Amino acid sequence: MEVSLISLIKRYSDDNKCRDYLKALKWQDGVKCPRCGSEKISKIEKRHQFDCDECRYQFSVTAGSIFHDSHLPLWKWFLAVYLMTESKKGISANQLKRSLEISYKTAWYLCHRIRKAMQEAGSLPKLKGVVEVDETYVGGRYDRRRKREPWDKQAVVGLLQRNGRFEAKAVSTPSKKILVGVIKDRVDKRATVMTDELRAYKSLDKEFKHESVNHRAEEWARGNVYTNGVENAWSLFKRSIVGSYHQISMKHLDAYLDEFDWRFNGRDNPYLFRDTLLRLLNSTQIEFKKLVSKPERYN
Repeated sequence: MEVSLISLIKRYSDDNKCRDYLKALKWQDGVKCPRCGSEKISKIEKRHQFDCDECRYQFSVTAGSIFHDSHLPLWKWFLAVYLMTESKKGISANQLKRSLEISYKTAWYLCHRIRKAMQEAGSLPKLKGVVEVDETYVGGRYDRRRKREPWDKQAVVGLLQRNGRFEAKAVSTPSKKILVGVIKDRVDKRATVMTDELRAYKSLDKEFKHESVNHRAEEWARGNVYTNGVENAWSLFKRSIVGSYHQISMKHLDAYLDEFDWRFNGRDNPYLFRDTLLRLLNSTQIEFKKLVSKPERYN
């Protein structure tokens, strides 16, 4: 089902309609007990719950999911998911606060719970074919009196399989050991790796078919050899920081990258809203105290 903002408001204007849709997504073959798997289920109308006739376990469609125990109406969750998936450059917690008429704390927490669901789960297949790789820096302080230097920002590396998936992660430093390690971990040995002229990539020649372009010599493409795709992805991500978020916490950088990966990789998916809701249904709750705890160091 393809969704627009108007159709979303029409179809899911109250929590009962939202629950019915979540029920259809979660139990396509009928409601089953999550504890014993029985299909003999009774409905508790007043509490929006189900009762298993076999083991007497009571549950709801949101039990065990990110929606569980949320005081925010489901229709506001639906709007938040739509706005985050359909906004090309993302949407800030402040904008979500204004759009949904909620507090900033609620909007911030809501955004991070949705980003948690967007995080790719499990072991992903390695990138193959032609894979473009590019490192860059994001964030950092802004001072009109001086230029921002790389050490003011967080290093990140992106990998783009042409006509395929984009992946990004924060790294402690764009050294040879770390960059080559990320590529070995995420790229199939039979792939062709495209990079720029950074010396850290030189040793890739030993294990991959490796091609590079020399940006310092203003070489942007040489036939099929270029990194324009991954650079365009980074450009879009940086514009989202400048235009939507204005600044992001380095502690939560990987969460913002996960959101961007999900939206970028699903840019041609007309069912991205539905697929995101499925992720929310199958993702566990993340506690607020964990989000505001001291940051961990990047590996």
